[in-house]
Amino acid sequence: MRSTHNAPASRIRRSVLILAFAVTLVAVPLTARRASSAEPQAPAMAFKADAGMVFYQIKPDKTADFEQVMAKVKEALSKIDDPVRKQQAASWRIFRADEPMAGNVLYVFFMDPAVKGADYDFVKMLGEGFKNDPKMVQDLYAKLKGAFAGGGNLLNLHLVQKMGGM
Repeated sequence: MRSTHNAPASRIRRSVLILAFAVTLVAVPLTARRASSAEPQAPAMAFKADAGMVFYQIKPDKTADFEQVMAKVKEALSKIDDPVRKQQAASWRIFRADEPMAGNVLYVFFMDPAVKGADYDFVKMLGEGFKNDPKMVQDLYAKLKGAFAGGGNLLNLHLVQKMGGM
């Protein structure tokens, strides 16, 4: 037998749950809209110094994939008309170390001079340079993701002394 005293409490609980659900439906899109209209976030891959380096450990069996993606980044940069991207490309060199690091192959990105505050996210560069081929960009990203043995380490470098020349 059902108690009549519980009926009002269950209706209140149900009403509160429905109200909470409705508020969630409205609040989530508002929060998303507010976040998208907010100021853009600072780039995660940016330098604040005169020069910079980024170290990446790549799985030994994936070096060809990594180098193929970096060749596509170079191609993408050549297609982008943005003068900042042109400046980034002009001072960006990629080296591969002979010595292994924790059993992986070490790649060093060297930017001298670094374009201060510019976004060096090369996945974004691929998207900009190949905006008409998002499938290729996704495939390159998957290849890149599979090549990493760990995240990159970014260093901001301030010139202390030149040992030769002026």
